[in-house]
Amino acid sequence: MLFARTFRAMTDRFHERLAGRDLEPLRPAHGYVFRYLAAQPSATAVDLAAHLGVSKQAATKTVAELVEWGYVHRTPHPTDRRAHALTLTGKGHAYLRFADALWSELEEEFAAVVGAEQLTIVREALETYLADSKSEGIRPVW
Repeated sequence: MLFARTFRAMTDRFHERLAGRDLEPLRPAHGYVFRYLAAQPSATAVDLAAHLGVSKQAATKTVAELVEWGYVHRTPHPTDRRAHALTLTGKGHAYLRFADALWSELEEEFAAVVGAEQLTIVREALETYLADSKSEGIRPVW
């Protein structure tokens, strides 16, 4: 439970800081969409739904919010007339850079509490574990 509690504490701090910004009401699910689309440009709603482990309708609803807010652009798919290609807009990429900087700040705060040397040890251990787990990247756990 230690890892779960630590992740939750950091995630709560992340969202507390987001709340102080003038942003749309972004939820954790949106963050997974940003990460996936950054890694898979021109993905479809079906691709996204499979990655997130949700229905196509749920993925489409989430994408519609992000399109409305200007984070995602939807264009006709080049090879499938029934589908739309999804890409992050400049605003979407800017949000990812902002989120990455915010996570870096939280890691720096963690280092200030445990010490840089301890953080290096923890980071190396986590990287080793992730390499061994063959993780597919950041995905939600519903």
